[in-house]
Amino acid sequence: MLESLNITRMAEALAEHSSKRLGLIAQNVAQASTPGYKAMDLPDFNAVYEDGAQDMKATRPGHFTSAGTVMTEVPSPSTAGASPDGNTVSVEQEMVKSVMVRQDHDMAMAVYSSARDILRASLGRK
Repeated sequence: MLESLNITRMAEALAEHSSKRLGLIAQNVAQASTPGYKAMDLPDFNAVYEDGAQDMKATRPGHFTSAGTVMTEVPSPSTAGASPDGNTVSVEQEMVKSVMVRQDHDMAMAVYSSARDILRASLGRK
């Protein structure tokens, strides 16, 4: 039932995006001292979701080109300045990104929880 609501699908997509992005951040921090390593990151959720939402608009069933390509997330290397050994990881920037990503994930879980509570209340349950 919750899967058919747009708000819960968006919250689920944000949570999934946040977990993938946090994984990349952890990988970047783990490789912070590896010479030549290029830090990887995903685009912000709003850019990814807007691109996917444009593909999803349809007036009849046949307009969708292919299922499962709505949220394509391709990690891209950092364009930040490299250290003398060629590594582009900045641990400070990665920590700031991890806090922002954690806030996105917490927001997604709060939206999902609120939608669940509203549905429960409408059914007369606590």
